[in-house]
Amino acid sequence: MNQIEFQKKKILSGEDITADEALALADIAADNREELYEAACEITRRLCSDDFDSCSIINARSGKCPENCKWCAQSAHHKTDIDVYPLVSREECMRVADHNRRQGIKRFSLVTSGRAMRGADLDTVCSYYREMRDIGGLQLCASMGLLDREELQKLYDAGVTRYHCNLEAAPSFFGTLCSTHTIEDKIRTIELAREVGMEICSGGIIGMGESLRQRVELALELRRVSPRSIPVNILCPIPGTPLENMAPLSDEEVLDTIALFRFVHPRVHIRFAGGRARLSRDTQLKALQIGMNGGIVGDLLTTVGSTVAQDKPLIESAGYRF
Repeated sequence: MNQIEFQKKKILSGEDITADEALALADIAADNREELYEAACEITRRLCSDDFDSCSIINARSGKCPENCKWCAQSAHHKTDIDVYPLVSREECMRVADHNRRQGIKRFSLVTSGRAMRGADLDTVCSYYREMRDIGGLQLCASMGLLDREELQKLYDAGVTRYHCNLEAAPSFFGTLCSTHTIEDKIRTIELAREVGMEICSGGIIGMGESLRQRVELALELRRVSPRSIPVNILCPIPGTPLENMAPLSDEEVLDTIALFRFVHPRVHIRFAGGRARLSRDTQLKALQIGMNGGIVGDLLTTVGSTVAQDKPLIESAGYRF
């Protein structure tokens, strides 16, 4: 029995593969792609729900972020041509939430720029969440930076049931991309969010210059935070950021990564996030079959996403219920 078949059977029997086993799969992925994809497809089909986990976000505060993340258009350290604005109004937030509710989107999240959402802005956001909770029809999520326990408790009490904080990259690579905070800072916030009662959504960005082994290292590091959802972003190099000239990953490199994430996280929602618009329809369909069983739909933070009308036929053709 070869390595891929052995690890697939181990996972299907209820065991987790080890870090060494996952890294060994990364080493042979390029030479065994179709077998790797077929195994990941079987794991997804047998261990994951047929219900596609859809969500949408609103960029609720944009730009002027003091953090120096090299990939991010919203960092004040970079000169990018993005819209910069303070917290969106209640009317705009409710309009977008209502649109997503009518489209049948399952989850809705406010995402804000900056190291953390604090003070009066946090209180205002909590009032938005309480109103959305009382209306119903959406599960509420938040992505608001490195919050403390009291701030996370306020969000939870207002109706937020899932907190998003990406680890972004492997521990061995993250320090080359950002020096104003660390992965441990992120994990501290995530642990506090779980302690107050929230589920965790945490993933990262691929295509920032890391190796495939480092993408697997990220997947393994995510085990520390036990996410219910793992968003996988594909870098969209944005003019004005230090990564603006980064060469794009090939479709095969993206698919290899998704398949390996499914081996490491056999029962988690792995979520299409930013960057998938540059993939062909056939590649997106393949990605759904081998591991992607969730997705962000609609416009994203500073790049354009996709519409429900575009996504629904693709998702259903992959065998999911939207």
